[in-house]
Amino acid sequence: MIVLIPIAHTFLFFLFFIFPSNVSTNVHACNQRERSSLLSFALTLSKSPPLNWTAANCCHWEGITCDLAGSVTHLSLPSKEIKLKGGVFPSSISLQNLTHLSHLNLSHNSLYGSLDQTAFFLSFNNLEILDLSCNLLFGGLPFSLPFTHIRTLDLSNNHFHGAIPSSTFQQAWNLTSFNVSNNSFTGSIPSSYICLHSNPLVKQLDFSFNKFNGNISPGLGKCSNLKVFRAGHNNLSGLLPEDIYNATKLEEIALPLNSLYGTISERIANLSHLKILGLNSNKLSGVLPAGIGKLSNLQLMLLDFNSLEGSLPPSLMNCTNLVELRLTFNSLKGDITKLNFSELSQLTKLDLGDNYLTGVMPTSLYSCKLLKAIRLSDNNLEGQIQPEILSLKSLSFLSLSTNRLTNMTRAMKLFMRCRSLEFLALGSAFVDEETRADVGIVDFGGLQNLRFLDLGYCHLTGEIPIWLSKLKKLGILYMDHNKITGSIPSWLGTLPMLIYMNLGSNLISGEFPKALCRLPKLVTAWTAARGDDNDLELPIYGSQGKLSVQYTFSFFAPEIYVGNNAINGSIPFEIGQLQLLHALYLNNNNFSGRIPEQISNLKNLEELDLSRNQFTGNIPSSITRLNFLSFFNVSYNNLAGLIPRGTQLQLLNASAFEGNPKLCGTPLPNECQPNNGNDNADIKTSQDNTVDEHQSQILWFYTSTVLGFIVGFWGVCCPLVLNKKWRYGYFKFLDSAQDRLQGMIIARVYGNRRLIN
Repeated sequence: MIVLIPIAHTFLFFLFFIFPSNVSTNVHACNQRERSSLLSFALTLSKSPPLNWTAANCCHWEGITCDLAGSVTHLSLPSKEIKLKGGVFPSSISLQNLTHLSHLNLSHNSLYGSLDQTAFFLSFNNLEILDLSCNLLFGGLPFSLPFTHIRTLDLSNNHFHGAIPSSTFQQAWNLTSFNVSNNSFTGSIPSSYICLHSNPLVKQLDFSFNKFNGNISPGLGKCSNLKVFRAGHNNLSGLLPEDIYNATKLEEIALPLNSLYGTISERIANLSHLKILGLNSNKLSGVLPAGIGKLSNLQLMLLDFNSLEGSLPPSLMNCTNLVELRLTFNSLKGDITKLNFSELSQLTKLDLGDNYLTGVMPTSLYSCKLLKAIRLSDNNLEGQIQPEILSLKSLSFLSLSTNRLTNMTRAMKLFMRCRSLEFLALGSAFVDEETRADVGIVDFGGLQNLRFLDLGYCHLTGEIPIWLSKLKKLGILYMDHNKITGSIPSWLGTLPMLIYMNLGSNLISGEFPKALCRLPKLVTAWTAARGDDNDLELPIYGSQGKLSVQYTFSFFAPEIYVGNNAINGSIPFEIGQLQLLHALYLNNNNFSGRIPEQISNLKNLEELDLSRNQFTGNIPSSITRLNFLSFFNVSYNNLAGLIPRGTQLQLLNASAFEGNPKLCGTPLPNECQPNNGNDNADIKTSQDNTVDEHQSQILWFYTSTVLGFIVGFWGVCCPLVLNKKWRYGYFKFLDSAQDRLQGMIIARVYGNRRLIN
């Protein structure tokens, strides 16, 4: 026994220190004053189901952690759909007894209110971690924040605004991470103050997606342990501070979408730990530093949308860990063939589009077996596509538009063996060649995943090739501005995923096929919802100029464009089946007959161009029922009679109707004049009917407006306030709608060639 007792005591002592939390929660009950404070806090919250805080020992409650003495140290309730009763953050919440609280996490909830005047934080003198991200908080940065012990502060994804005063960080001696991204903060970035007072502990600073302006003040170099510095999507200007290159432990610099200018210093070679360099969409100039190859840990180099010039330095190939290299929309030049890409074995995305590069597509590039995306469009490359491209088994995005390539037939034979391709842009790449249907690929097994094909602006001859009928996932087809002859094949109407087709500016003849009026994705909402809308490996940009707006497949509204051809005959009545169509361009052809009434069935139609044809008869009055119609043109036809009165047509410019001598009524200056009594009676009856219809439409317009407001507010606004998931979905929809609107503006300014690939 003399030996056994010390061994037993030693074993219990060992268990006590190995499992301290279990022992504490079993032995120590929580402090009753702190329990009362938590219950008082719970009374201010609205949650369904409510928090299960009923047990006697609050250390067992959901989201609560205690220390050995039973004091609450952690209050963690992220993503619990918590709101505050009354919807407003109270000026004081009874948590003042939680004096040992070190971790407070209320992120991803629906907390609403201002914190800048509240006493909520006054008693948290030991707080180390504070996470209030992804809520609905607003106001200025809270003055009562206990910065003395705080290590991590995350206020991102809220609605805070105003400047961040330098005094905030005078006692932030232990701060390691500061994140205020996705708010509306203004003024200058307080990075220099943070580094002055918190050095050397600060490791992460995130000021991105705010309204900060001015220069980035010197001082970052004093953060000797800084690893992440983000301040993208602001209004920053000026030069990159020279002392940023003193922060030698930096792993990420992300400053995109600002107005920074100047050159990238040779001193960037000091940042040997750098993994992400994101300076895209600024105004940087000069050449890439020759020593950039010393950044051997670099994985992402994002320098697109700047004004960089000169040749790509050969040392760039020493960045052997590069995964993504994006330098599109600069002024780079030189022979790309001289670069040995075989060293970049980890490369998955290469974007060098819209520069002045010369040479042929480098064979060494085919050594990068992990490549998923290549954009070399809008350069001065020449030559043929080599068979080695087939070694890129994962290649899904290839854009070679606007170069001087040759032998399109050979290239297409190779591409048809690339089974992963989803995006293939060859517009203006092959000039004055022939589209051939007899190239031995009618039964090919490749391109089965192709969703986007651009063969526009190539002046191609021949007919629409039959191998397109094999592309069952094709959603977007550009073959505009060529010399295509023959008729539109009926099998185009069988492509199950096609929503956007541009065959404009060719030599196509024959009639508009009825089969095209049965495109599955344009007929019913059920078929339109099928398939996915995954993002591309690289973004696609606006059609002209250095636009930083980028789009995915959801940008493309359903459209059929066959303008500027020699198509004849009438518009088939079946056109009314394309109920999901947003734009129809039949302009500058040889269409004849009447405009069919069925066109008014296209309830989603926004753009309709029937100009410069031989249409006769009246404009159908049912056209006024197209409530989304924003562009309409029937000029230079043989139309007659009164322009239907509606809420949109009278607001158009008269040029949309000119060239029809027998057409009359607003917005044309000529009023309808009867030739005889019968005509007078007919026109009067027509006008009376039109006026009655117009008055009825006006009455219904105001009635529906009032009803729409009531239903919209109670049926949409209230759920958006009460349901967080619906609210996030609604704002996501608004972002998508904004992209669509921007796309329509681009299309109207630059024409139907909407994209640069």
